[in-house]
This record gives sequence, structure tokens and C-alpha cells, in this order.
Amino acid sequence: MRKILLLLFMLLIISPARSQKIAKTEITTWQYGKNAAVSLTFDDGSINQFTVALPILNSLSLPATFFIITGQIPGSRYQGRFIGRPVEQIIAETAETPTNSENLFERASAIGFLGYEGTLQYHTLAGGLYDEEKESKSDEVYAILDDAYNQVRHGAFKRKTDGDNRSGVTWDQIRAYASQGHEFASHTVTHPRLAVLDEPNMLYELEKSKAEILEQLGPKHTFSAEGPYGTENERAMKYMYPIYPALRNRMPEPFLEELNRWHKMNPGASDKPYVQWQRGATTSTPLPLMKSWVDTVASNNNNWLVLVFHGVDGIGYEALPHELLDEYFQYIKQNEDDIWVATFGDATKYMRERMGSTVKVTENKNGITVMLNHNLDQRMYNLPLTLKSYVSPDWKNANIKQGTNSVHAVVKKDNLGSFVQYQAIPNLAPIEISNNQ
Repeated sequence: MRKILLLLFMLLIISPARSQKIAKTEITTWQYGKNAAVSLTFDDGSINQFTVALPILNSLSLPATFFIITGQIPGSRYQGRFIGRPVEQIIAETAETPTNSENLFERASAIGFLGYEGTLQYHTLAGGLYDEEKESKSDEVYAILDDAYNQVRHGAFKRKTDGDNRSGVTWDQIRAYASQGHEFASHTVTHPRLAVLDEPNMLYELEKSKAEILEQLGPKHTFSAEGPYGTENERAMKYMYPIYPALRNRMPEPFLEELNRWHKMNPGASDKPYVQWQRGATTSTPLPLMKSWVDTVASNNNNWLVLVFHGVDGIGYEALPHELLDEYFQYIKQNEDDIWVATFGDATKYMRERMGSTVKVTENKNGITVMLNHNLDQRMYNLPLTLKSYVSPDWKNANIKQGTNSVHAVVKKDNLGSFVQYQAIPNLAPIEISNNQ
């Protein structure tokens, strides 16, 4: 008799109902329980991005993020300009005082707005050297600007005429594209080299671009930005961080490994909760390599592939043909079982909400109650999260209710037991999960 009782006791201990963790709830790494995230981002706002690439994206129901140069769009309130002293004073001073660390930023900020054709390229060239090799290239940067101002003083440049350098897309069109699920984000007012701007002009480029987007599109589209040329200049970043919550340039987070477009590290090698892996497709990038990027992140469970595109069909920097984009986007669509295709802003919000959330679970006679909360700014961070809750192994279906929303879910199984997966909004009502036989 004692042997029989002991056997029954042991069977009770190891039965499925006792072995799995009832009421355990976790937030999945990515939305809908996907293995990885992919964000399709476009820089500069050249016309074929909208007339050619965007219709392909829409046909596949793929959202994208477009980093736009706001000063180029017709009807924009804030156009490119120099904030500072009269440029005639600066030009006159260059005859007596060579460029140095004290006047570099002012001169680099002004050089493109002197009223002459061709001077802007000196800002771009000097800014590029300064951004990449701040210390060792300083003398070369100074020489570039001295040369430019010397030519201005000696009449080497033609006076600029009022030309039309506006983009081919309007704010009305952008509003329509935004309503289709695409994100429009700042790429500054004029696309300068931020590293060599002085403070007034740095703030103008960053703040006025944001103000323009706020006025034209609303606060949702003021979340993300990209400083031109992928700058990671520390001084520029310090100005950008307080203005834009999400920056493709840099987004230092203790939970995020950032691998920029030039980084050689394998994204699967990091031990951080998330890895942002940027890849830039150029005219020389083979399509099989581009597809391999998707395969790589789909095989991991914490990777975020941020793809960077520029020109399309001959218009814009490193323009890619629409045939290649069509095939590539179809390949991404075919892998949607494993990857969540999200805008840059939404992927950022999901990561931060998940990492900043707390989950409290209690059992009751009807099932379980889940409380989901985070302490982030709810005006910005209001994206639903995907939760996975383990339930009794004898459940087949469940009813999930949060506030006035109620859905039915089929109970699934994994190596930990029976579970339901569902969407929930943080800081709302408790989530009630009950058996629905």
C-alpha cells in the first residue's frame, strides 16, 4: 500500500499540470513574437523614393521611414539660412585672420550662404574631414576654408541667382504617404555637415526641421531623425540627443549594441538584449549579399536590421534600380513569419517600452490577471506590446480582455508548456485571461 501511495505522489509531482510555470508572463523580444525586426529607411527625400519605391512598398504592405530635408520642400516655413553676423564682416576678416579653432565653426557655417555659386562644396569638404579626423586633419580643414574665402574675396565665384532647388514632393503628398503607415523624420533643414556648425546654426538646422515637421505632420513624426552623412561626431550628437528621442546616427542605451554601416562585427556575437545592425545598400552591393542580411537577423532572436537607401532609378546618391528593390522587398515580405517590418520609430519604441516595463501576474479562480506598466512618457511611448502568458495545460482556448477590448486566442504549446500570445497596451487596464472552452 505504501508503494502505491508513493507512486501516486510521484506521478502527481511530475504531471504536466505541475511541471509548467502557470501564470508566467513575458514580453516577447519583438512585436508579434517575431525573431527579428527590419526597418527600411530612405535618406534625402529624392522624388523617385516616392514615385517609384513607395508604391512597391505599399503593394507589399511594408512600412518605411523617410528622413526628409525639410527646407527643400515647397511651402516650408524654414528655409536654409545663416544665423549670425553679416557675412560681409566675416569675409573681410578672412583677409587678415586665417581660419583657426576659434573661428572655424562660424566660417564653416557661413561659407554656403555668402550668395555665391559653388561655395557650399567647401563646407561639405571641410566638414567631412573634420568629422572623420578631427585632430589630425585640422590644418587641412582650415586650409580648405581659407582657400574658399580667398576666392570669394577675389571674385572667383559667380553671384547666385534665384534657382529652384526644391524637391519634387509636396507636403500634401507627404501627408497622404504618412496616412498609409510610413514614418517621415528629420534629416535637418539643408543637409549640412553638423560637425562644423556653430551653435546657432546647429540649433537652427535641428530645431526648425522639427518645428516644420510638427506643423505639417504632427508630433508623431518628430520622434526620429538622422544627422546627415551618418555623423557620429560627439559634439553634434550632444545637440541632437535632447531634440530627437530616436537617432539613427547613435542611440546609446545600456541594452543596445549599435553596429553602424561600417562595423564588421557579426550581429549574432553580442550578448546585449538588442543589436541594431545597420547596412547600407549601394550601387555596388550584390543582391545576394543584401538578402543574406535578412537571413542573418532572422536566425537570431534579438537583431534589428536597419537598412539605409538613398537614390532610386538614377535620381539621388547611390541610386538603385526599382527592379532590384522590388525583388528585395518581396524577399523581405516572404520572411515575415520570422521578422517584424517596422518603421525606425516603432522599433525604437518597442525596445524601450519592453525594457522599461514591469509585468505583474496574479492567479484567480477564473484564470490570471496581468498588469503591464512602464514609466516612460505615454504621449510618445504608447505602442502595444506582445505578451506571452502560460496557462493551465488543460486549456484549449482563452478569452483575453483589457478594458473594453476582448479577443479569443487559441492556446499553443512550447517546451515550457501551454501559452497564449496577445497584444496589450501598457498603463491601461488590467489584462484578464480566462478559460474559454
